[in-house]
Amino acid sequence: MPKAHAPRQAPIRVLIAKPGLDGHDRGAKVVARALRDAGMEVIYAGLRQTPEEIVRAALEEDVDLIGLSILSGAHMALFPRILALLKEQGGQTIPVFAGGIIPDEDARRLKKAGIRAIFGPGTSLEEIVTTAQSLARRSA
Repeated sequence: MPKAHAPRQAPIRVLIAKPGLDGHDRGAKVVARALRDAGMEVIYAGLRQTPEEIVRAALEEDVDLIGLSILSGAHMALFPRILALLKEQGGQTIPVFAGGIIPDEDARRLKKAGIRAIFGPGTSLEEIVTTAQSLARRSA
């Protein structure tokens, strides 16, 4: 008798975006590659995305996670706007994680606002991948 196989689960879909006027995306591309290499389907939105463009892409692409990368210092304006737009448009269950140059006090405030994880410089790719997998499982 043939062995029954469990249905194959779809890969985790993650949108990686660079909100605001920040023009440096090396870190975002490294993270995107690590997530892809871990079996996730990565949609890279590119540089200089508005909160509206990020939320639209996330909803249109039916992503499981959103990853934001920022170095410009505009995180306290842009991240809460993205969370608010997600809520307004029915995407509040999509976990959002972030990385970049974010001071500790701002990171605490952003986590209280709903950013699920924040990674600073030097965070291992393994930690980012593991956290992303965990966030996607919890939101499923």
